[in-house]
Amino acid sequence: MAAATAWAENLAKLGLELPPVAPPVAAYVPAVQTGNLVYTSGQLPLVSGELSVAGKVGAEVDIEQAAEAAKLCALNALAAVHALVGLDNVVRIVKVVGFVASAPGFTGQPKVINGASEFLGEVFGDAGVHARSAVGVSELPLNTPVEVELIAEVR
Repeated sequence: MAAATAWAENLAKLGLELPPVAPPVAAYVPAVQTGNLVYTSGQLPLVSGELSVAGKVGAEVDIEQAAEAAKLCALNALAAVHALVGLDNVVRIVKVVGFVASAPGFTGQPKVINGASEFLGEVFGDAGVHARSAVGVSELPLNTPVEVELIAEVR
């Protein structure tokens, strides 16, 4: 197998495939390239156009559900990168920013965003290891519990 398709094999091992790119819900595009970097817009945990889970983490949504939602966000971000430049051109994931809609007193944002980070490592190996921010917020669009954006270096 060519190294350029390792990501596809790794997705298949996880029982996943790239979904269609989620259409924007406002005035933005899913991803843009400048130089050798691709920046994605914040991605939600959408499956077939519907949120996989809704509510605040630490109230209606537990950490495990939120981490799975973060993984779906990362999968949707990869779909946006793939549609723009193709995942075969990804050199590495540079940065992930995750936002977690947090109930008062919830401080487990890093554990939630680990769902995205660990997934990217499973897909890209060492090239999926990245810098990261995990931020707690009071509200997110559509009552999603998590939103993830990433920056990828491409050839």
